[in-house]
Amino acid sequence: MTDISRRQALLLALSAPFASCALDADGQQAPGMNHKMPDTPNVHWMGDEQIAMLMYPGMTVMDLIGPHCMLGGLMGAKIFFVAKSLDPVTSDAGVTITPNATFGTCPRDLTVLFTPGGTDGTLAAAVDPDTRAFMADRGARAKYVTSVCSGSLILGAAGLLKGYKATSHWSVRHVLAGFGAIPTDARVVQDRNRVTGAGVTAGLDFGLTMLAELRDRTYAECCQLMSEYDPDPPFNAGSMKTAPAEVKAPMVQMLTEFVKKSEALAAANKA
Repeated sequence: MTDISRRQALLLALSAPFASCALDADGQQAPGMNHKMPDTPNVHWMGDEQIAMLMYPGMTVMDLIGPHCMLGGLMGAKIFFVAKSLDPVTSDAGVTITPNATFGTCPRDLTVLFTPGGTDGTLAAAVDPDTRAFMADRGARAKYVTSVCSGSLILGAAGLLKGYKATSHWSVRHVLAGFGAIPTDARVVQDRNRVTGAGVTAGLDFGLTMLAELRDRTYAECCQLMSEYDPDPPFNAGSMKTAPAEVKAPMVQMLTEFVKKSEALAAANKA
């Protein structure tokens, strides 16, 4: 079994409440997942979605794995971890993941095009000609164009957010206006076929939103229950609306350079 199928098998076992679930790029289902189909005929259990999840050095791994934890429960779907080459990609936290598709081998017509965020790695991807060309090409035809966290900067740089409401990590949400988008302060924002999630952990909410969009609410709720996604954090500092001043101040300071670079990216895009 390849490394990618081992990871997918583990994620499916954790997140998928039923049968064959998502397939890898070769159309192989995770072993041990071919259980009996639930006896709920009104639920849209099976599908054939093709989902491309962009990977690049310095991405935030939770931005990728959070959404995949939910999307990996789509029975019959194929998920492609796409990068410039098949070389392993190392995240900003040092976690390394091996792609299973390249810009050249990724299907041209996708159900979902997705990009995770990060900081300097995201800005590098946003100005990389090959990455921008890939995102613009697939995004022009994809049924849904999506992101989590600062991944929306990559969508913006590829010209995919003009005239759309969108969100991002709180630190750079305002930057989206420089790409012609309409910055929107919400956990998940859907405007027509653009679906964007806020920072990092919003990827789980984004994933559930996409499950309901691609299948139905009951399907999404089944995955939520199997994942036991019932957040009850020990602190109430998860947003700029609730975090105390002594928490917000150092975080704003820490991200100052990233924000300036993001604003410069948007300004250069407008020029």
